[in-house]
Amino acid sequence: MNPSHYLQDVLHADIPLTREMGLQVLDWQHQRLRLQLPLAANVNHKSTMFGGSLYCAAVLAGWGWLHLRLREAGIGDGHIVIQEGQISYPLPVTGAGVAVCAAPETKVWERFVATYQRYGRARLTLHTQVFNEGSETPAVQFGGQYVLHR
Repeated sequence: MNPSHYLQDVLHADIPLTREMGLQVLDWQHQRLRLQLPLAANVNHKSTMFGGSLYCAAVLAGWGWLHLRLREAGIGDGHIVIQEGQISYPLPVTGAGVAVCAAPETKVWERFVATYQRYGRARLTLHTQVFNEGSETPAVQFGGQYVLHR
């Protein structure tokens, strides 16, 4: 199954809020995940995207990235949770938002996998940016620490 369709099915089944938010998985290419969030389902009183929705999209982009990357690595025995996150909102999102999570450095990933395989628990920091659709300037910056445990 296409990784994008697979992840969207997982998110919508396991985290029902993602359906209500209208979250869509755009693509998974070269270990980069892109999610899209429509404004209409996530609008605030200023006609921009609600900060809580942007936070959810950022967290889910990291969670989804880790889920797909573990699947590619053949690691299916763990549970992913977000342990902590830091977010900043330098610009408003005035239309659809696109959340992008890219791979950490290879050595960071390899250490994460080795730690998990040895101890059954490991932490990984992932960075997500949310853009106004069509823009190259990040509207949101997020760094989250994810934990994988058996």
